[in-house]
Amino acid sequence: MKVLHFYKTFAAEQHGGVEMFIRHLTHATTNQGCENVVLSLASEGTSLIQEADYQLIHAKETFNLASTGFSVSAFRIFSQLVNTVDVIHYHFPWPFMDLVHFFSRCKKPTVVTYHSDIVRQRLLKCLYSPLQSAFLNSVEVIVATSPNYLESSPVLARYRDKSTSIPIGLEQSMYPSADNNRVDELRKHYGRFFLFVGVLRYYKGLEFLLQAIEGTGWPLLIVGAGPLEQELMQVAAERELHNVHFIGQVSEQEKVNLFEACYAVVFPSHLRSEAFGISLLEAAMFGKPMVCSEIGTGTSFINQHEVSGLVVPPQNALAMRAAMGLLWESEELAARYGKAARERYLNVFTSHSMGAAYVKLYSDLISRQGGV
Repeated sequence: MKVLHFYKTFAAEQHGGVEMFIRHLTHATTNQGCENVVLSLASEGTSLIQEADYQLIHAKETFNLASTGFSVSAFRIFSQLVNTVDVIHYHFPWPFMDLVHFFSRCKKPTVVTYHSDIVRQRLLKCLYSPLQSAFLNSVEVIVATSPNYLESSPVLARYRDKSTSIPIGLEQSMYPSADNNRVDELRKHYGRFFLFVGVLRYYKGLEFLLQAIEGTGWPLLIVGAGPLEQELMQVAAERELHNVHFIGQVSEQEKVNLFEACYAVVFPSHLRSEAFGISLLEAAMFGKPMVCSEIGTGTSFINQHEVSGLVVPPQNALAMRAAMGLLWESEELAARYGKAARERYLNVFTSHSMGAAYVKLYSDLISRQGGV
């Protein structure tokens, strides 16, 4: 069974949420008998790279508008690839992808993983809405990344008859092992500390986290870079938040060390642009107690309130501070939540279980069309 994945960006050095999802999914499905091809865009031009779990084909990006890549050559490459595969797996949203789908007159079974509603770009959303509706009407199955998102998305409410949810899963063996010496050094240097990992974007709620941590003295390490990095650093400096440490971008090895060393993970995203929260799932994988906000997406599916951590109202610094304080004051409670988080990862969020669900879905779709 051969599967073509289509998404706007994908390369070995990219670690965005959708890219990580595709990487872990192709690893899992390859181990279960699938052959995966990934078609994406790159400014450098057309290329072909063979990896263990997928063949990556880049079409040259012709231009980019509102974070949407367009490619003239992608139409031809996609049409050629469609004839060689059994299933097309789209990764939504990407308006250009919808155009390619219609221009190719694709007749193969189609799956869409619905990663997020379009939240912020209101003008684009209005212009794109007719194409979006036509695209989602034309595909056979839509997959949300959590049951929470499936229930709360106003767009998916229109397609309940062909929508389902398959939780994102991670393969721990794809991560490096923790460097115990470095973990010890981090704990000696910072003591017990809270950890945030992610791109510093508008929907991450970090301004509320800085308010929550102010005056507490609890060490907080903020890992990642992004558009708001300088602004947040300035806020921390003005408020004399000496307990807040901006670590910047780190390697996968350094990230693993930080997860292993931290006391708890805090994830304050306050808008639905945060559709799942891969780094929150990584926290569960490493057995860490979590604090997040209830925004009706995958964050509170990963982190169940008073099971694996605490879930608070969004944009509420006082509630976040209280939740962090509960964990800080009770190491026993934090340990219990951390153990439950690890168990939930093993029961719900492994890449194997995700891969098995998608392989069954692919097989069912092919059977419907009388294929392989």
